[in-house]
Amino acid sequence: MNSIASPKPRYELLDGLRGVAALMVIIYHCFECFPMETWIIGHGYLAVDFFFILSGFVIGYAYDDRWKNSSMTFWGFAKRRLIRLHPMVVFGVVMGLVCFLIGGAKGWDGSKATTSAIMISTLMALFLIPSTKGGVGEVRGNGEMFPLNGPHWSLFFEYIGNIVYALLIRRLSTKTLAVWTGVLGVLFAWFFIGDKVGYGNIGVGWTMADGNFWGGLLRMGFSYSVGLFMSRVFKPLKIRGAFWICSLIIIAFLSVPYISIGEGATANCLYEVLCVMLVFPVVVWMAASGVTTGRTSTKICGFLGEISYPLYAIHYPTMYLFYAYIGFPETFRTPGECWPWMLALIFGNILLSYLILKFYDLPVRRWLAK
Repeated sequence: MNSIASPKPRYELLDGLRGVAALMVIIYHCFECFPMETWIIGHGYLAVDFFFILSGFVIGYAYDDRWKNSSMTFWGFAKRRLIRLHPMVVFGVVMGLVCFLIGGAKGWDGSKATTSAIMISTLMALFLIPSTKGGVGEVRGNGEMFPLNGPHWSLFFEYIGNIVYALLIRRLSTKTLAVWTGVLGVLFAWFFIGDKVGYGNIGVGWTMADGNFWGGLLRMGFSYSVGLFMSRVFKPLKIRGAFWICSLIIIAFLSVPYISIGEGATANCLYEVLCVMLVFPVVVWMAASGVTTGRTSTKICGFLGEISYPLYAIHYPTMYLFYAYIGFPETFRTPGECWPWMLALIFGNILLSYLILKFYDLPVRRWLAK
């Protein structure tokens, strides 16, 4: 493997939208620790489902043909995905460890984690081995799969998606893939409209407790399969200003206030399922149909695409420090008191992500690719 770049042209607008969604995630996490009525990004966690659809679409586009002409093997595919994803996993774990130690190595209940527990948690996270609730590696006491960097749960499921694609899905005919995706869609709708975990939303998968593993697997499995299916049947539409239109749609639908109507919050779950099953696939199709026509939009899409993965992979450890500052879970401070810190978190993480990309991620990937 002489290059880490795909030989096919890139979908620049999809790269840009990935960055827009990553920014929505970090804004959502800034408000997540405050009372729900203060949230300005009420459904920011749905960006993960959008990421899964994007991943499926891009993986299908980049690799389906290579399997057919026998230029790709399972181990070749696995190495490419590891080179693309795992350097930032490692950096995110190290950053999470540093921030955890700066914060006093304390769990949410104020108890201090032992050195052995911290070492085990770090080692497990480096290999994306999830912690179980109450297990020795679960140092924060909140049941997170990856307590040193919470959002890594979605990368864990991304790896599962890549493995299932390489071993099974890439062998399916387009018709069989449609059936596979439809079955997963029925299970997805049944699980989340029925609120089987009891959260009142589809924001599950971050813990191994309370059915979250199966919920996370469905979130990834359905969305990833939708993206793969779309990549096979995709035919571009004629659309101008696709990046700006799609960005506004993503921002608007993720910013809708949290809906909590009736016991079990059925309306909220239904809204989120419709976003994942209908809105996000349409947005991806529209964005894949468009092209950047100006210098400004090309640069914006390029920059957002470059920082999107580093931003997602490393921002959360700084959130742990922010949560400690505001007194979470009791929450002693209000968003009005903390907005300068939130702005610093957002722009600071953007800058940090760019520096990490240029001086760590790209050089390490180039070295590994050789």
